[in-house]
Amino acid sequence: MKQEMIEERPWGSFEVLYSSKDFIVKRIDIKPKCKLSLQYHGYRCEHWIGLEGTIKVTKGDCTHYLCPNDYIFIPQGEVHRIENTSSKDIVSLIEIQVGDKLSEDDIIRLEDDFGRITSKM
Repeated sequence: MKQEMIEERPWGSFEVLYSSKDFIVKRIDIKPKCKLSLQYHGYRCEHWIGLEGTIKVTKGDCTHYLCPNDYIFIPQGEVHRIENTSSKDIVSLIEIQVGDKLSEDDIIRLEDDFGRITSKM
């Protein structure tokens, strides 16, 4: 197990709570009116559990809203995004990544507010 410090991003922050060769558990906090990139992963799936606030989730062609204690599964290869539509409150979730490759270079970005587009695999 390795614990890391909080990593700041333009959209908020994340903290690795637990890490092993098989899975990673993160807490993700998203600033008001911010969203992560529209993306997919070639080697992992993700499980999300809402903690605080209401999180807008894009999963494929559908939109869902993740509230505290709600859960959603993002299969490997599924296009997805999480977004905070609140103008004043931070929203938080737990993310569990499971797969053959658990690194940041398994993020294929299709749209991004911060100019980080990845060419498709």
